[in-house]
Amino acid sequence: MRIEIRFAGFGGQGIIKSGIITAMAACIYGGKHAVQTQSYGPESRGGACRSEVIISEVEIDFPKVTEPDILVLMSQHAYNEYAETVKKGGMIILDPDMIPNEREIEGVRIFRVPATRMAEELGRRIVANVVMLGAFAAITGIVDKEALKESIKANVPKGTEELNLKAFEIGYEYGRKLVEG
Repeated sequence: MRIEIRFAGFGGQGIIKSGIITAMAACIYGGKHAVQTQSYGPESRGGACRSEVIISEVEIDFPKVTEPDILVLMSQHAYNEYAETVKKGGMIILDPDMIPNEREIEGVRIFRVPATRMAEELGRRIVANVVMLGAFAAITGIVDKEALKESIKANVPKGTEELNLKAFEIGYEYGRKLVEG
């Protein structure tokens, strides 16, 4: 089993942190092998940004995502850049409020999670990435829910753990309902 995941959006959305949380949850709390890489533009906020994670049952010999099984997209630019790169039979999880212009992509399951709006309803737009991680956990089942929660607690600023775990749970419930239909 080798699962390739690409998180993409713009700087300031927590894209890199999402990849780090996922990789840590998979390897430290989940007992799997994982590697995380990242790329971002020179801007600290607003520029293109991506974080890639590979999760495997065996050692990972090549640490780059070549054809993602799962894309998590949080900006129109990221959608335009990466939507066509997902593996046939793969999936895209996207924030429809941040991606108003979609095109038809055959052979790919698409899940729409309004993570930014849900985070705003919690009073903190900055946790949209954690809402999306909750939905990602429920939709994919790749990384254990409890492992992700432990990784979130280890990776968010002290004092924000409760807010982030609440954001995760809200996203998880939304994702669970999407899967159930």
